[in-house]
Amino acid sequence: MSSHSTYDMLRHLADSWGLLAMLVVFLVLVAWPFRPGNRHRNDEAATMIFKDENDG
Repeated sequence: MSSHSTYDMLRHLADSWGLLAMLVVFLVLVAWPFRPGNRHRNDEAATMIFKDENDG
């Protein structure tokens, strides 16, 4: 197997499965903050800038 055919094989793999893997990772990272168990943390982060240092 020559280096040219190895390059072609790796390029084809990256173009097909690599793209699919990046799409799956992207979708997971976008959906992660919207999972149901994270509501309390999201609400706390959204109002954090309004808390005074003395409020605790």
